[in-house]
Amino acid sequence: MKSEMNQLFIEKKCVHVLYAYQEVKSYIEQVCDFIEQGALHGEYTILIENDRLYPMILKELQRKLTKDQLHFVHRVNSFDFYFSSGSYHPPAIHEYFKETVAPYVENSLSFRSWAHVEWASMEEPLHLIEDFEKIVDRAVNDLSFPLICAYDGERMPDYLITILMETHPYILMNDEFTLSKQYFG
Repeated sequence: MKSEMNQLFIEKKCVHVLYAYQEVKSYIEQVCDFIEQGALHGEYTILIENDRLYPMILKELQRKLTKDQLHFVHRVNSFDFYFSSGSYHPPAIHEYFKETVAPYVENSLSFRSWAHVEWASMEEPLHLIEDFEKIVDRAVNDLSFPLICAYDGERMPDYLITILMETHPYILMNDEFTLSKQYFG
C-alpha cells in the first residue's frame, strides 16, 4: 500500500489524498514515512501540524533522517494556518497556503504537503471544509504536488465523510489506499 502510494507521488505528482486515521501511533508512522520518502527524492515537505503532535513527529524524524534531510521539512503551525483570519475562513487559508508555497513554486523546488485538519468542534460549518477542499484540490492539480489531508477518523460524522470522499480522488483508510468512487473532481 505505502509503496503504491509513494510511487504515485513520484510519477503523477498531483495527488490529493484523504487520510482518516484511527490512532496517533499510526498517524505518526504515516506522516514520518511521507516526509522520509519526500526527503529521499529531494522533495521538501510542508507539514501543517499542531503543537501537541509536532514534537513526537520531530523526535521520530530525528531518528530516521540526517540533519541535511531534516532541512527538507518546513513546519507550519496548524492553528495559525487554519485560523489566520480569526476563524476557519477558506479564502484566508488559501492565501496563507499560497504564501507558504510561493518560495517553492518561484524557485522550481519540488515539494509535497501534509495537512492535519482539525478544529475545536464538529459544530463548525462543514460547508466551509467542502469549499476549502475544493480549492485545495484545484491547487494540487495546478501546482502539481502531492497532498495528504489527515482527519481524525473518530471525529468524522457520516456527512463529513461524504463531503471528503467527494473532494479527494484518493483515500487512505485502515492502511488501505484506494480511489474514491464518490470523487467529483
